[in-house]
Amino acid sequence: MSAQHIHILYIDDEIHNLNAFKASFRRLYSVVTATSAEEAEKLLQEQEFHIIISDQRMPKTTGIEFFESILEKYPEPIRMLLTGYADINAVVDAINKGQVYKYFSKPWNEEELRHNIEKAFEVYSLRKENKELTAKLLDVNQKLEFLVRQKLIS
Repeated sequence: MSAQHIHILYIDDEIHNLNAFKASFRRLYSVVTATSAEEAEKLLQEQEFHIIISDQRMPKTTGIEFFESILEKYPEPIRMLLTGYADINAVVDAINKGQVYKYFSKPWNEEELRHNIEKAFEVYSLRKENKELTAKLLDVNQKLEFLVRQKLIS
């Protein structure tokens, strides 16, 4: 899959950050932005995203709380956290509660973020492929068990 087919949802309450992210990455990836967790959740219902990047400090809901709230319904997308604050507790919570793949400080380093988006998509793709192969394996095992039982009966 080409980089252009990597679908990213970026959530940040600061419009200039959303614009800067889009300006930096829209030529490389399919980028959709949201200014709140509520708006992001609506977007998740409408389309599939491979990577979700969220700011930590937003009004109403933090990035970690957002990731935690969507984890059960949308477990597949790789989650990344951006914050302008070096809060070690937020980092620990992000990893433990929101199952965050990577944590970045603002302002982000464009090359580092691009590299990690590519790596995150690799993880996403491998997980999806693993899930599909596991399903196929279970199906083949069931058919094999059926055939073995048929042989034992006859």
